[in-house]
Amino acid sequence: MCGITGWINLKSQLPQNTEIIKDMTNSLSKRGPDEEGYYIDRKVHLGHKRLTVVDPSGGKQPMIKKYGDKKYTIIYNGELYNTEEIRRKLLDKGHQFKSYSDTEVLLTSYMEWGENCLQEFNGIYAFAIWDEYKNSLFMARDPLGVKPLFYSIIGNDFLLGSEIKALLKHPDLKPEVNSEGLSEIFGLGPARSLGSAVFKNIKELPPAHSLLLDSSGITVRKFWDLEAREHTDSLEVTVEKVRELLLDSIKRQLISDVPVCIFLSGGLDSSAISKVASDAFKEKGQILKTFSIDYQDNDKYFKSSVFQPNSDGYWAKLMSKNIGSEHYNIVLTQDKLVKALENAVKANDLPGMADMDASLYLFSEEVRKQATVGLSGECADEIFGGYPWYTNKDMQNTGTFPWSPAIKERQNILSRELALNLPLEAYVNDKYQETINRTPKLMGESKENSRLREIFYLNLKWFMVTLLNRKDRMTMANSLEVRVPFADYRLVEYCFNIPNAMKFTDNREKGLLRRALKGILPNEIVDRKKSPYPKTFHPEYTKLVQKWMGTILADSSSPILQLIDFNQVQELVKTGGKSFEKPWYGQLMTGPQLIAYLIQIDLWMREYKVTLVN
Repeated sequence: MCGITGWINLKSQLPQNTEIIKDMTNSLSKRGPDEEGYYIDRKVHLGHKRLTVVDPSGGKQPMIKKYGDKKYTIIYNGELYNTEEIRRKLLDKGHQFKSYSDTEVLLTSYMEWGENCLQEFNGIYAFAIWDEYKNSLFMARDPLGVKPLFYSIIGNDFLLGSEIKALLKHPDLKPEVNSEGLSEIFGLGPARSLGSAVFKNIKELPPAHSLLLDSSGITVRKFWDLEAREHTDSLEVTVEKVRELLLDSIKRQLISDVPVCIFLSGGLDSSAISKVASDAFKEKGQILKTFSIDYQDNDKYFKSSVFQPNSDGYWAKLMSKNIGSEHYNIVLTQDKLVKALENAVKANDLPGMADMDASLYLFSEEVRKQATVGLSGECADEIFGGYPWYTNKDMQNTGTFPWSPAIKERQNILSRELALNLPLEAYVNDKYQETINRTPKLMGESKENSRLREIFYLNLKWFMVTLLNRKDRMTMANSLEVRVPFADYRLVEYCFNIPNAMKFTDNREKGLLRRALKGILPNEIVDRKKSPYPKTFHPEYTKLVQKWMGTILADSSSPILQLIDFNQVQELVKTGGKSFEKPWYGQLMTGPQLIAYLIQIDLWMREYKVTLVN
């Protein structure tokens, strides 16, 4: 995995000094601590920071390749999981290779198929290719948005980067936020609209989209999306296909020239990945390393709920013992968790999922001491129906995003002046309705099935993308590459059209996936009720964020004060978040996490010197 940056101007010559592109590139050093490289031309400056995973000597970037009299240059962040299949196709067409890296395969694919190369790829990627012959730049992002890619247009200058911080290193781009950006932060946050980067004049290339920059301007195209199709397979065949697709995805993603580990919670998803990985390691005479996360004294303060019925410790140990992995349980303290809120903001370039981000940041920091690549179970809940809003009718019919129903309560946090100029409810409703209107459906579908299809589509386009963004930023900030086998587009495509009766077979959340993993995992794990990513329940955490936010409120120079209703937030702090009755976001961001989110907003505005504009 890597960090990529670029500065392109098709109409005038770029300065020949490299200070700016180097500053942009070096801001991504944690994404790629092993090597850096540059391509400098009159119209194009490209930068690359590399985290070496496959082909240390042959995968250097920017990579240049010629095809006759045509020259192509690529910068690339990601992994292709079908590299060898594509390589064989290209060899049959007469192409030759100097390395075994997927970088060269991806670049050669573009040379052969042009923009249609995207139909060949199975992987996670964000890349940009400079086509000297056509005087054009082509860039794209993987179907589900595992890898990030941002861009900005300033006059005739086009900037690109793996993270927002890289673009902000360009002297002509200012850290400005307008009303739309504030609507994202307070109305949707920590989620973002597809394409939004919150900052004015910065956009994120949405998942499954490509961008072409040439003499005619900029063209953004969608190259993949889900389609509604009739599912004709029987339950038995469906179970088998799900099993085949999942096992194939996991095995493909174990390929690496550096140490690989698994994030193991003892839940269904991570246990499946761990089992397949452990078997593969044993075939090579190796022992798999697995890692789980916990919090100091969480066994003492854990509170069971419909969202989080049990904690992970027992189950992670059970699964580790079953597969014979070398297991590490990383325990986080409350003070470190609170302090890491700042590093999480810097990693994300935005306020995020509060202690959910901070804990993943600290966890990744520890994992990185023993591995460079990890596999994680994100996305299974979105495609197999693991969240309460898949089965709870009330949550399905709130008329908004089911994980974020507190729109009016969010509005009440704003200062009176801002609330008048920032109609959050209308903004959120527009974003929600846009997604509902795009949901692929079958003719003649029942009202119930139609609604559940909308819920699945909402999750794939919003909730899952938020979790993938979180995973990428917190892990790559620690130079750790994490792969997500459940985010294989083939598996997502197939599951989207499976009838709900099959998905929830045996009257269980994720019933279909449980069926597919019977005989592979211990029955105890298969039958374990879904439990989300663990959070701290320690009262000390609440006290620490109360104290910090109290300090922010007492400091007249705190930038967040110009945005919030002081009395509302003061009451929020006083009650430890209990005055905000509904969850802020999903099952994990309740009262204390909301306080932490507000802390992150203040940290973000300070650290990035955010200027509010119209």
